[in-house]
Amino acid sequence: MLYSMTGFAAAQGGISGWSWSWDIRAVNGRGLDMRLRIPDWIDGLESDIRPIIQKVVARGNVTLSLKVSREAGAPTQQINTAALTQTLAFIATIEEAAMAQGVNIVAPSATDILSHRGILEAQGEVAEDTGPLKSALLAQLPTLLESFNAMRAAEGRALGDILSGQVTRIAELTETAQSLCAARAGDIAAHLRTTLAKVLDNTDGADPDRVAQELALIAVKSDITEELDRLAAHVSAARDLLAQTGPVGRKFDFLTQEFNREANTLCSKSQNAALTRVGLELKTTIDQMREQVQNVE
Repeated sequence: MLYSMTGFAAAQGGISGWSWSWDIRAVNGRGLDMRLRIPDWIDGLESDIRPIIQKVVARGNVTLSLKVSREAGAPTQQINTAALTQTLAFIATIEEAAMAQGVNIVAPSATDILSHRGILEAQGEVAEDTGPLKSALLAQLPTLLESFNAMRAAEGRALGDILSGQVTRIAELTETAQSLCAARAGDIAAHLRTTLAKVLDNTDGADPDRVAQELALIAVKSDITEELDRLAAHVSAARDLLAQTGPVGRKFDFLTQEFNREANTLCSKSQNAALTRVGLELKTTIDQMREQVQNVE
């Protein structure tokens, strides 16, 4: 089954005090390029997400965005109990020292204590335990990726149908070329005889081996048997790739280059209008196929 490199999925979730939304999208790329836009205050989240994505995506430019926010009515700050205990101990020590010196000190209010640096912390600071939030996010990520891959698989099935039809068309054109090649055998033979006569008329005193080489070269330039055989082999290879389940985009892209090379050679050797038309239609179909292959993972 083929997978498209393009896809999109979104999800929302939440736990007590937190809510979030994220989306993942991908477009074509030569390799795998991941861009993660996630809160950096959730310790270790990015390093845990990357290998999970790499297990399900092989190619493409992938962007994952995550937005985390406090639920309405949830506290936006928390007390650092360790800092509070230390501050209260300091206050008690100062009060005892002041009383020993006969100095009266007005007891600080709760507001005064909270204003001391480090007592109040904004929710989401590194000091906060983000473990439960991180665990909840990682638990939902597979569901997000499953939806993402479902879309890529649906597009992959459509791509597979298009590519299969194009491969079938190439196979049909190759068979047509083979028939035309057999039909033009008489014309080629007549052409070779005419060429041979011209060569022999102008080879007085020429090296016989050199004449033989030139005649052999003329024959090779008009023979498209190897090109047709390779086209048939490429058709078989393309169908094998379409039947595979892993990433095949790179291999398929290389195969389209091989298809195009044989079609170009066929056109240059055709020496026949009908065969040239077949070669040009082959090139058109191969170009269309290559455009589709750029979307395959």
